[in-house]
Amino acid sequence: MKEKVAVAKVCMLAGKIMLECGAETYRVEDTMNRIAAAFGLHDAQSYATPTGINFSMDSSEATHFRRISHRATDLHKIAEVNSISRRITAGELTVYEANLLLNNVSEAKLAFPYWLQIIAAAFVSGSFTIMFGGSWPDFLPSFIAGGLGFAAMLGAEKIVEIRFIAEFFASLIIGLASILFITQGVGVDLDKIIIGAVMPLVPGLHITNAVRDLMAGHLVAGLSKGAEAILTSFAIGAGVAVVLAFV
Repeated sequence: MKEKVAVAKVCMLAGKIMLECGAETYRVEDTMNRIAAAFGLHDAQSYATPTGINFSMDSSEATHFRRISHRATDLHKIAEVNSISRRITAGELTVYEANLLLNNVSEAKLAFPYWLQIIAAAFVSGSFTIMFGGSWPDFLPSFIAGGLGFAAMLGAEKIVEIRFIAEFFASLIIGLASILFITQGVGVDLDKIIIGAVMPLVPGLHITNAVRDLMAGHLVAGLSKGAEAILTSFAIGAGVAVVLAFV
């Protein structure tokens, strides 16, 4: 019995890490089921949504449940969990070794530091401006506006836990900075500058995961992630629209 409980804990921990880091729900369920089968639980059932995980060892056992309240994007941790899952399936790890490795992944700070994320967002902003048809004089204002907007989003997330508000505030800063640059004669095309600067905020991963979950038959997860992506897009557009409305 202790062995079964330990397996259930490993499966739940793996699913928790993956959901918190932005994995598709069908991938989460598949990983949990593979881990359970590798440890001898061939009748195990898992059900994941963006906000919670259910796992049962078989129809006669109690169901384990865990709510997921915080979600971000960390593909490195997802890759680490997938690697551990493959080692479990290959018979290289015991249940206790797997639990230790997964706990290490869960507690690790694998994300890049904020300053590096802001610099990367700035370069992405400037590059997208050029890619969408902007001129080279638009690169610098988009670079600065995109970096300021991303920094504003990171700062707002620490104060307000509602991500949509943080993204609205970030797009507001981007709109103000872009208009300021144009009025000072720095940059040529306001539209291209704004479009490039908001690209680091665009929920590309959510849109991709929503489509993949829908194609895999996970309708609840697909629709909820799609709705989240739409709300995020609305927050970004609304922030810029508020600025343009008062110019």
